[in-house]
Amino acid sequence: MTGPTEDEGPAPDTGLLSPVRAGGAAERATDDRAWLRALLDAEAALVRAQARLGAAPAAAAETVTKVAAGVAIDPARLAVRSRESGNPVVALVEDLTAAVAAVDAGAADHVHRGSTSQDMMDTAAMLVAARTLALIQADLGRTASALARLAADHRDTVMVGRTLTQHAVPSTFGLKAAGWLHSVVAAGERLRRVRADLPAQLGGAAGTLSAYREYAGIAGVPDPDAYPERLMAAFAAEVGLEAPVLPWHTSRIPIADLAGVLTLTSGVLGKIAVDVQVLSRTEIAEVAEPSAAGRGGSSAMPHKRNPVLATLIRSAAIQMPMLAATLGQCMLAEDERPAGAWQAEWQPLRECLRLLGGAAEATAELAEGLQVFPDRMRANLELTGSLTVTERVAAVLAPILGKAAAKRLVGLAAADAVATGRPIADLLAEIPAVSERLTREDIADLVDPAAYTGVAGTLVDRALRAHEPGDG
Repeated sequence: MTGPTEDEGPAPDTGLLSPVRAGGAAERATDDRAWLRALLDAEAALVRAQARLGAAPAAAAETVTKVAAGVAIDPARLAVRSRESGNPVVALVEDLTAAVAAVDAGAADHVHRGSTSQDMMDTAAMLVAARTLALIQADLGRTASALARLAADHRDTVMVGRTLTQHAVPSTFGLKAAGWLHSVVAAGERLRRVRADLPAQLGGAAGTLSAYREYAGIAGVPDPDAYPERLMAAFAAEVGLEAPVLPWHTSRIPIADLAGVLTLTSGVLGKIAVDVQVLSRTEIAEVAEPSAAGRGGSSAMPHKRNPVLATLIRSAAIQMPMLAATLGQCMLAEDERPAGAWQAEWQPLRECLRLLGGAAEATAELAEGLQVFPDRMRANLELTGSLTVTERVAAVLAPILGKAAAKRLVGLAAADAVATGRPIADLLAEIPAVSERLTREDIADLVDPAAYTGVAGTLVDRALRAHEPGDG
């Protein structure tokens, strides 16, 4: 057999080609069942909101809510039927209406009353996003707490700083972890703000809420002209989203804003992953991912222990910008209802949420179990040794010799040290302009890499003070 037969039907999207999110909480929060649940929740919430304002019987709202909570709808069959209307809402409403009618024909008349497909689909998208963001925020909180511990534990663990792939000046691993921490907390705060602003959608056929107002008048609701605004607020409260100022059928700021923050956050996590990949190289070996049975193995090389968590995190970060770019293009929505732009959002948005959810879960595991090897950091620093503090030597000699002369003298001494293998401290001590002013002990202290980490410790403390446990 070369593939699934027609009788087997379509295979579910199990994450075979996207292991970063396979089996994770975000995958479950964004799968077809989750979207279906969000659509049904939105439909039931609309009837409850209408009942709250007197435009529908309370008994109808209770019946629709109960049926929507338990109705059995096959997502695969619904998906195929959705081809006829271009979105899943039309077929869903048919199924929900039939299920409600089987219990109470009168209540069935209130399903989807006054609404349009985009009202429900946009609201469901925001519900799925809000529910998934809650999971992501929890994992970012775990990550931030773990990074804070790493920063504190390694506040003064000296390592070499690297710029343009080369040894630069001494630094500390605590400062590196503090940088990761600060970025994660900042991303988490942006996610929190975006999640708090996710709006419900209610506009009716062309964003005028005309049918909602008409049904309110038929139902004898007092002041039907004020009813649509009250309905938007009541509906948003029922689904737990923000009430929109206006319908946003063709004003896609909520989607584009969400896409931007999801991409930013994936980049923050991707930066951590890239650093871990570099520092865990065989020839560097300053950190290692947490071990787990079967993790990191190679199909060809039994000796390997690959940095799999970092690899998965980085794979998500690489994919996100292009997916977000698609969502940005969907802002070009014509008229009062776009033909294609709105429909093009669903899959990229889901992939962004899935990928970031998987990356956030993997990053939390990575940060909580990251192994740090201070001895290896010191050994790598010694590969360049005192040459990493030539900046300091030049700064100290500048008031004595002049800035240009000091830089030239230290540069010559550094080149000589590289060429001969002799310690730069010995070479500096042989220069009369230096030895006349500094003792050998002074020079040894001056070129000690551990004594030239700037205010790294103070910066770590600053980052830790800015971090409150649970942030992210």
